Amino acid sequence: MTGWLILHAAIAAMATWAACRYAIGRDLLDHPGERRSHSVATPRGGGIALVLALLVAACALAFRQPQHRVLLAAFVVGITMVAVAGLVDDHRPLSPWLRLLVHALAGLVFGAAMQLTFGLPWLSVVAVLAVLVLTNIWNFMDGINGIAASQAMVVGIALAWVAGGVWAWLALALVAACIGFLPFNFPRARIFMGDVGSGALGFAVAAIGAVALAQRGPVGLLLLLPLSAFLVDAGLTLLRRVLRGERWWTAHTQHAYQVGARQVGHTIVTSIYVAWTALGLAMASVLASRGADVAVAVGTAWYLAAAFAWWAVQRLEPGMASNNNKGNA
Repeated sequence: MTGWLILHAAIAAMATWAACRYAIGRDLLDHPGERRSHSVATPRGGGIALVLALLVAACALAFRQPQHRVLLAAFVVGITMVAVAGLVDDHRPLSPWLRLLVHALAGLVFGAAMQLTFGLPWLSVVAVLAVLVLTNIWNFMDGINGIAASQAMVVGIALAWVAGGVWAWLALALVAACIGFLPFNFPRARIFMGDVGSGALGFAVAAIGAVALAQRGPVGLLLLLPLSAFLVDAGLTLLRRVLRGERWWTAHTQHAYQVGARQVGHTIVTSIYVAWTALGLAMASVLASRGADVAVAVGTAWYLAAAFAWWAVQRLEPGMASNNNKGNA
């Protein structure tokens, strides 16, 4: 296991360094603006390193475990589709609807492989929806130093615990890739992962999570606990923007993590999100040996607490949301 982790962390670290050199040479920079949370021009596209590490892991596992080749091949095809769309968007903006279409097609590819492997139509639908939701949530939530990679790292540990077998090794490669990338992105960002990385992380979490649910049944639903920080912040912020009639698909700085970053800085907010997610993972491990009624009660309370925290943070800047979207509606 140690060698596996070191290998994929090294791949991610070296590829991130190379991506940084490429971005600087091509003037591929994110510049500060009213809908961004950083204050200096920063290279983007470093997430290609995460994609490369995951592709190496998936191909190696497919070679060693041929009985899993259908699902692993679908993983490779799906994450490549998402990453390529993100990479193009990092170089020149694509229509959000075109990117959404690519995400949907990637989800359908993986959902079809799930159907071939497990023969459960409802599970295939869950896989497609998970890809659509988490791919875009990771993209929405990639707005301050280290938050997207650190969340994927902790959730990856949860995935390795729940999935087991080959997919645990893929989840550990995800963890290692994030470890290799993070020194370039946190606490000071020398490069951003860009859409190529954020979308790929969301796809990886969704795909491995769907397999974990297929293999472990109800225990797989405990993954919702460590996912709560991103699900609640992205979900409630999107819902509020839709209800206000705002152009919800455009860039903005209304998420709770962005509000918090303006108040106390990126490092503290990212650390708080990591702590929340790690606590969610610890709770999931305890609840795995308890009854379903206890798990449902605790999970409901956990999400209510997350929703209250979101509301409390948003109250810190009551006028920011409307000012942030002047001219967008």
